[in-house]
Amino acid sequence: MFGLPELSPVPVVMSLDAQWYERMWSGGKTHEFRRRFPTGAPAQWFVYLTGPEPRLCAVIDLGTPIEGSPRELARIAERASPGEGTLVEEYLARGGREVGYAMPILRVREFAGFTDTDLDRMLDGFRPPEGHVLVKGHVGWRAVCDRLLSGAVVRETTAY
Repeated sequence: MFGLPELSPVPVVMSLDAQWYERMWSGGKTHEFRRRFPTGAPAQWFVYLTGPEPRLCAVIDLGTPIEGSPRELARIAERASPGEGTLVEEYLARGGREVGYAMPILRVREFAGFTDTDLDRMLDGFRPPEGHVLVKGHVGWRAVCDRLLSGAVVRETTAY
């Protein structure tokens, strides 16, 4: 609109519990909340589900992070799902943190994906991600993510 360049999404691998993943599909989760986030740009999140059957299986397009206090960001969670604000505030404030991030969920795509065994073979050794892994600079992860994206989409939804 004002001649500013659009920021390209930054590819990142992060873990997610299955319960939160399913809430995205039902519309109960409209933002991803993190205590740390690596970028001020939109992100392309390659999702490693932690259970019940761990696997890398989805790509979620996240909008530009909203930075704020745990209390401010908890209001976003509360609007999307009454009762969630307290949980989000407690999570973001853990360890005395004063700043957190809320990333709007724009699109979710699910693929057949890769099991831990597949990932171990493809990456020549695999450990589930803790925090986040920036794909840039990781040749193995880039190949895995490209391969995931080349597969057929099992289901897809856009922002609510």
